[in-house]
Amino acid sequence: MFIVIGLAFLALYLLIVFYIGWSGWTWIKPAVSHRFRLFYIIALVFLASSLILSRVIEGSAILSIIGSYWIAIFGLLAMLLPLVHLMVWLTKLTKVPRHSVQKWSGIATLILLIILLGYGSFNAFSPTVRSYDVNIDKKGPESGELHIVMASDMHFGYLSGRGHAERMVEEINALKPDIVVLPGDIVDDDIFPFQDRGVGDILSKIEAPLGVFASLGNHDQYKGETEELIGLIEKSGIQVLYDETIEVGGWLTLVGRKDYSERERADLVSLTEEIDRSKPILMLEHQPIELDIAEEQGIDLMVSGHTHKGQIAPGNLITSRLFENDWGQLQKGQLNSIVSSGYGFWGPPIRIGSRSEVTSIHVRFSNWKS
Repeated sequence: MFIVIGLAFLALYLLIVFYIGWSGWTWIKPAVSHRFRLFYIIALVFLASSLILSRVIEGSAILSIIGSYWIAIFGLLAMLLPLVHLMVWLTKLTKVPRHSVQKWSGIATLILLIILLGYGSFNAFSPTVRSYDVNIDKKGPESGELHIVMASDMHFGYLSGRGHAERMVEEINALKPDIVVLPGDIVDDDIFPFQDRGVGDILSKIEAPLGVFASLGNHDQYKGETEELIGLIEKSGIQVLYDETIEVGGWLTLVGRKDYSERERADLVSLTEEIDRSKPILMLEHQPIELDIAEEQGIDLMVSGHTHKGQIAPGNLITSRLFENDWGQLQKGQLNSIVSSGYGFWGPPIRIGSRSEVTSIHVRFSNWKS
C-alpha cells in the first residue's frame, strides 16, 4: 500500500516538474541558443533530483541547501504558473500580440518569484516575538506570576544553523524569562550539523532561573540512537523530558511527552497518575493533539509546535483542518493550548503567511496581586 502511495506521489511530482519545465522552455526557446537549452534541461533534472540526492549522499551541505531552495521554487511555481497561464489565455480575447504576452508573462513570473523568495526568506530569518496571557486558577510562586518563553521547531541543520541559534538565544535572554521550554524538532533529521557547528554551545547560553526544558519531535527521530541526541542536548544544560514528569521549584509540575509518531509513547493517564493536580501543570507536547485528554487529566498549559502554521500559504488551510488549534491560543476548560508557528523551518527557508517566532507567555496564578 505504501509503495503504491509513494509511486503515486512520485508520478505527481514528475508531472508537475514537467509542467514547470515546459513552461520555462516555451518562454526561453525563442531567445536562447541550442547550447543554453541543453543546459536548461540538465539544470532542471539536477534541481528536481537534488532533494533526493541530498538524502542519498548524507552529510552533503551543498545538496541539502540546493534541495531546500528547490522545494520553495517548485511549490511557488506550482501555484503561480496556472494563474499566469490563465491570464495568458484570457489575453487571446484581446488584440495584444501573442509574442509580447509570452515574453512579459515570463518576465513577470520571474520577478514575482524573486519577490516571494525574498519576502519568504525575511519571514524565515527575521523572528518576531508573539505574546500571550494565561490565567491559572491555582497557587503559583510567591509573586503569583511566571514568565515562560517557548521556542519550537528550530530544525537546526545546514540552513538553520549557528547564526539562527545565536539570534534565538539573544531574543530569549532579552525577554528575561523565568523558564524556557523547547517542545520538539530541535534538529532537522540529522545530528551532524548540530554537532559540527557548535549549536549546543550556543544554546548553553540561554538564561532562565528555573531552567531550560525540552521534549522531542518527529524530526528529532534521526537515524541514530535517540539517547545520543538527548545526551547531546543535555550537554547544553537543557533537560529533555522524554515521557517524564518532574517538579520544578516545589510548586510547578512539568510533563514532557514523546512525540505522537513514536510507537512506545506512554498514554497521558498513566504518565500523570501520581502527580499532584493541585499544583500548576505545564506540558510539552510537540504535536497539538489530544486536547480533550489533556483537559481531562488536569493539564493547565500545553505548549506545542509542529504545524509551522502551514509555513507557506495556503498550507495553513490544511493545518487548520488537521488540528483543533494549529496556531495561537485556545482555551478548553482549565486547559490553555498555545501553539507556536516555530522558530525555524522545514525544507525551504521560506515562510509566506507565517513568520519565525519566539513565544512569550505571561502566566498569572490565583495568588497574583495587581
